[in-house]
Amino acid sequence: MPNPPSLRIIRPAGKVPAFIPNNANMVGWASETTLDVEYAHAIAPGARILLVETPGGGKTGTVGMDQIVTAEKYVIRHHLGSVISQSFVATEQAIGSAAIRSLRGAYQAAYSGHVTVLAGSGDSGATGFGSNQQSYYTHRVTSWPASDPLVTAVGGTRLNLDASGNRNSADTVWNDNYSRTANQLVNGDNGPNPLAAGGGKSVVFGRPSYQNGVRGVVGSHRGVPDISMSAACTGAVNVYQSFGGQPVGWYALCGTSEAAPMFAGIVALADQVAGHPLGLINPALYKMASEHSRGIVSVRSRNTTVSFRQGGRSHTVRGFGARAGYNLAVGLGTVNGRYFVPELARLAGR
Repeated sequence: MPNPPSLRIIRPAGKVPAFIPNNANMVGWASETTLDVEYAHAIAPGARILLVETPGGGKTGTVGMDQIVTAEKYVIRHHLGSVISQSFVATEQAIGSAAIRSLRGAYQAAYSGHVTVLAGSGDSGATGFGSNQQSYYTHRVTSWPASDPLVTAVGGTRLNLDASGNRNSADTVWNDNYSRTANQLVNGDNGPNPLAAGGGKSVVFGRPSYQNGVRGVVGSHRGVPDISMSAACTGAVNVYQSFGGQPVGWYALCGTSEAAPMFAGIVALADQVAGHPLGLINPALYKMASEHSRGIVSVRSRNTTVSFRQGGRSHTVRGFGARAGYNLAVGLGTVNGRYFVPELARLAGR
């Protein structure tokens, strides 16, 4: 593939610590960053890419989030990008409603600045990590920032393709909870571990107006996700990694951290067709679905239920099943880019 027209790295929230190859946390984030950049570029090879780094603490918490908000506000204020892709999540309960509302400034600025903001819906199915980032909730939870109504939440599917990229069968909800192969890849054991597309009803945000047409599913809550892309670990993508801490070469990666930058590439293509940034695309997505757009493809099988052992006990958190129309497993479905890009450009570009 050709190089992107430009690849810039900026650090507007402060000096980033030197990379330490034997720091597993740093190696993990380096892998995450590489995945995001490579797959945004793979979908939209003509797009300029801006990588925005923050000092962070290595864990998803209010300090790191403050830095991210600062960095994103800088990008928006200086008109440095039209699509922001985020591949980090934290459960709403782990952060708390007050903290979440205090951290919305970047998304409000993006809405005013006509910038599209995306976030992966999470990789733990119907559950998610508690505030200690080690134990799982034993009831349904939903993750932020995907749950923010000013963010487009990107869930996960599993593709079934032949060697030429043709579909052998329809896409399904991503759920690798019981896959030994996937659990070995991600967790280094045979599982079961929560390893599936995230989604559900927000306990912080009410139903936005663009989801009024699916109120029968979301009720009075913000429903997550809005749309889905490939994320399955049993259909992982190949990522070339060349940072310290591991051998240089190709690695298999997966999750909604794959889906979010892929969809960012799709939105960048639609921006190109429209000739200008599209801003918040969620109203257009739901309008496309209501008009039975050829660009939105239903996902109708599998679910986000996950099982795991914790505290010496087995737990199962019942998730959501896919069906025609909007659902809390994959949102509106997935996309056929050939039709989706021009239709999104037409509707969101008005």
